[in-house]
Amino acid sequence: MRTLARFAVLALLATSGTALAAPASDALTANVDKAVDRALAENRIVGAVVLISHDGKLVYQRAAGLADREANRRMELNTMFRLSSVSKPITSATALALVDRGKLSLDDPVTKYLPSFRPKLPNGKTPEITVRQLLTHTSGLGYKFAEKPNSPYRTAAISDGFDELRIDLPENLRRISSAPLFTAPGEAFRYSVSIDVLGAVIEQAAGKRLPAAVAELVTEPLSMKDTSFLATTPSRMATPYYDAKPIPARMSDPQAVPYPDGGQLTYSPSRAFDANVFPSAGAGMVGTAPDVMRFLETIRKGGKPILNAPTAASMMSNHIGSLAGPQPGVGFGFGGAVVVDPAAAHTPQSAGTWQWGGVYGHSWFVDSARGLTVVAFTNTGLEGMWGKFTTDLRDAVYESIGPAPSR
Repeated sequence: MRTLARFAVLALLATSGTALAAPASDALTANVDKAVDRALAENRIVGAVVLISHDGKLVYQRAAGLADREANRRMELNTMFRLSSVSKPITSATALALVDRGKLSLDDPVTKYLPSFRPKLPNGKTPEITVRQLLTHTSGLGYKFAEKPNSPYRTAAISDGFDELRIDLPENLRRISSAPLFTAPGEAFRYSVSIDVLGAVIEQAAGKRLPAAVAELVTEPLSMKDTSFLATTPSRMATPYYDAKPIPARMSDPQAVPYPDGGQLTYSPSRAFDANVFPSAGAGMVGTAPDVMRFLETIRKGGKPILNAPTAASMMSNHIGSLAGPQPGVGFGFGGAVVVDPAAAHTPQSAGTWQWGGVYGHSWFVDSARGLTVVAFTNTGLEGMWGKFTTDLRDAVYESIGPAPSR
């Protein structure tokens, strides 16, 4: 059955424009299969789609497990997922496409496009936030899900972009602006709703709604036909689950899931079908693993036809300098983190590897030095974003491709 499934995958990819290679090496297939099978057997994930590209060729592809456990619906390569923060590199690329076209500057103040967006520091001062600081999460903004009860972001009922709050973008911007900044802009990296604010900037700079701008500048040129801000085919959507014992639990709506240090993720799976909810640039898109692979490979190869080569390279470069990033040895680029010191990050990835994930259970990375791109979408959060599955998969890939060539 697995062989038949892989032939089906190859046929679908052949019609999608994705470059195909000879079958993966026995070592890669065996090691990656083992990582996927172990996560399924141990009930850490319900289903997954894993794609691996090496030197521009797709060398591994597999849809495994179930898209809907209760309906016994199997996972397919073209199963659609709620992308959550996998939305960020796509919308970041949209902003950078506007930079390439001279319609936006990284050093523009946000107030040039959003005059009323003026969050204050705790001392009452109103600092200037730039487009660059939104892209790099050095704006001083935060995320509600990471905050303890009764914090300003919780009190203001700010939407994280994937929750049950059915408000429009101007109202969410008002709520964000009403909460104090955590730090002065440029002083610290803090993962945040910055990309949702960036979405509003994109609308003003492009002169059109965010979904139209993303489609025109990124998804349509790359034939990412399944990637958008609205799910229109429920039968293709993966059913979301969350970590629980003895097996992952099916999400209700809304679904609260504990987050470290007193935070709380609140999911609303039905948001993906709601045309009236604001399109969250940071967490609101839906799409497939093949579409995202095509996007990431476009950036790795130089950005054509959506970005100029220097702009594409800038997405994969560290832009926060010596500021503490998401973890030791890791900085941040545009749309994802960047490995600065592999030893400090405890990773076999090369310096310069660009990577991130999403709270619905996704991870991806681009190791340009090795010509390697890996996309792993699951329907189980948070295991599929930062659990053992992600490190097992990563290590299986590097064990299989061998040591980096000497220079």
